[in-house]
Amino acid sequence: MKIEPFGELAVRVIFGDRIDPVIQQKINQFTAFFDRHPFGGFIEYVPAYTNVVFYYDPRQVIAYGKKDLPAQQQVVDYLLGLLERMAERKKQEKSRRTVHIPVCYGGDFGPDLREVADIHNLSVDEVIAKHSEPEYLVYMLGFAPGFPFLGGLPEELATPRRAAPRVKIAAGSVGIAGRQTGAYPLDSPGGWQIIGRTPLPLFTPDTDPPTLLMAGDLVKFDPITEQEYKRTKERR
Repeated sequence: MKIEPFGELAVRVIFGDRIDPVIQQKINQFTAFFDRHPFGGFIEYVPAYTNVVFYYDPRQVIAYGKKDLPAQQQVVDYLLGLLERMAERKKQEKSRRTVHIPVCYGGDFGPDLREVADIHNLSVDEVIAKHSEPEYLVYMLGFAPGFPFLGGLPEELATPRRAAPRVKIAAGSVGIAGRQTGAYPLDSPGGWQIIGRTPLPLFTPDTDPPTLLMAGDLVKFDPITEQEYKRTKERR
């Protein structure tokens, strides 16, 4: 692990150089530990595949800390100390919760399902079975509020993005892009291969937290019928 400046108002803690569940677990452990021990002047942190960026208000950092030491150096020193404190105690993995997300595959909800099946010489039912079998790890949220980047897609379903992105993809749409799968929390443009849709809201700004998923969660997709989709949608 190493710590480096990230612009003038942030510091980046780097845990590795590849997408790996072990690295994500370390990031998850560190952010969980930091949640209990934030520093004065801290604004927010943003976890990614291999690193976490910590944003801060330099005036507040100096106000809470040392007046004769640059704010960025104080943040670097603090995070280094936090890493050392974690190393001194037994590391406890942040508990993972499994979130079940119902998905209606195919039809109007999954216009690219047939194409994905044809690309891999699979039947539509085989694609659904393979996609809904794993527990996916939420590596990070990004692109749009609450959009989960999920790792664990079976290799035989890895599919390139569409050559021509769509102008609008409906909220709840579940798609594949390369070796990743994910779900659109809002109506938005996008180029992922859309294979289904969930009736669950992934982003509700009036709730706390506003996102259904968090980095570190496990996701299980559960196939449902169109009738079940409509019933679930009506209840929400």
